[in-house]
Amino acid sequence: MRAPRIVVFAGSIRTGSFSASLAALAAKELALMECEPVLLSLADYPMPIYDGDLEAAQGVPAAAKQLRDQLAQADGVFIATPEYNAGLPPLLKNAIDWASRVQGGEGDAFKGPVYAIGSSSPGGLGGYRASMMLRQTLALGLGCLVLAEQVMVAGAAGAFAESGDLKDARAQERLRAVMSTLIEQAALRAGLRA
Repeated sequence: MRAPRIVVFAGSIRTGSFSASLAALAAKELALMECEPVLLSLADYPMPIYDGDLEAAQGVPAAAKQLRDQLAQADGVFIATPEYNAGLPPLLKNAIDWASRVQGGEGDAFKGPVYAIGSSSPGGLGGYRASMMLRQTLALGLGCLVLAEQVMVAGAAGAFAESGDLKDARAQERLRAVMSTLIEQAALRAGLRA
């Protein structure tokens, strides 16, 4: 039986992005577990700002179809989001909005995989407000199954060691536990385990 395929990406493509560091660490942890991790970058899926008139005139961009296909082929998805002005970054929201507009294709990008959320912020809340907005978009807006457990990295500017791991052992263990739950739930939903 195949291993669950877990797609991981960050909601930021900024150089030195804390959410990109969290996504890379999640992929590293997943590689040590019984799954097939796939680390993506939204930089590889450039899309214009969503506009219904543009969609009507030109259709859905090829990059949106490619991203949607990556999500639809996954058994689980981990998204690490930064927090911009107490909310989601526009890059992440735009990517989700465009991917949700893709019609057809195999699988369902939003009702197929199990989703898990991570967030990071230099502040003390660890991106909590952005994670709640992402949860609302995924669960309420798109009907995704989103794990209750999530990972929040507060004080992100000093949270990562040179190795890429989290300096706080409890935070590292929390990430590991969420990744383990994501694999387990994704495998169950995909019928890969009894």
